[in-house]
Amino acid sequence: MSDFSGRTGGALVTGGSGGIGAAISVMLAQRGSPVAFTYRSNADAAEEVADEVRSAGVDAHIGNPALEDADAMREFADEAAERLGGLHTVVSAAGPHVPQMYISQTDPDLFANQIEADVIGAFNLTVAALPHLRPSGGNIVYVTTAATTVFPKRDALSSIPKGAVESLMRAVAVEEGRFGIRANCVGPGMLEDGMAARLIADGDLDDRALEVARTNIPLGRFGKAVDIAEAACFLASDAANYISGQKLDIDGAFTV
Repeated sequence: MSDFSGRTGGALVTGGSGGIGAAISVMLAQRGSPVAFTYRSNADAAEEVADEVRSAGVDAHIGNPALEDADAMREFADEAAERLGGLHTVVSAAGPHVPQMYISQTDPDLFANQIEADVIGAFNLTVAALPHLRPSGGNIVYVTTAATTVFPKRDALSSIPKGAVESLMRAVAVEEGRFGIRANCVGPGMLEDGMAARLIADGDLDDRALEVARTNIPLGRFGKAVDIAEAACFLASDAANYISGQKLDIDGAFTV
């Protein structure tokens, strides 16, 4: 499959060393697009993903700008566009660890940090990328969460900021459509890897909670990061050329 090999330029992915971001970066490369991606702290993981991207026969460019820093994000987007010959796709897949807790137990500073990482980070990425997407009539895919459709308890730190990101997506779809730019979201449900894996490893989700979560999914199983990558690559491809301003939940019918 070569959905992107005929396009000028490449893709920029934030959070490219994480489970979902890594899967998206590698799949974009396997489908013909060079990829620039960011990472926060795990340089070794980033290099491993870069090696996988290059093994697909395309260029890889990595960096670790602070997404909350508008100037740093703009500089990286400019570097990526220059290195790859432009940008046709941008994917916002970065996200810090999100502890599970009730709103009544949430420290305001922790909430503010989450807003800065998720919302300000996605906004800075968007503003930095738009000048490069306008010439190509490119697209942006934001990775949010299925929890903005059906809210699970103790998920406010994830779903509230992601809800704001979905509003950002709609703003881009409406305002930038005149340039041919599309914007969409993918909403992951429970996955075996990515954020859910971190929650399990940190003990935020015990065996009982996992079994309840699995029971609430009509397909009876958790998804994988590659499932999210498939959806993101579809929305970024020409097969979705008339889809914009939408959110696609990938959750085994949990939100139905």
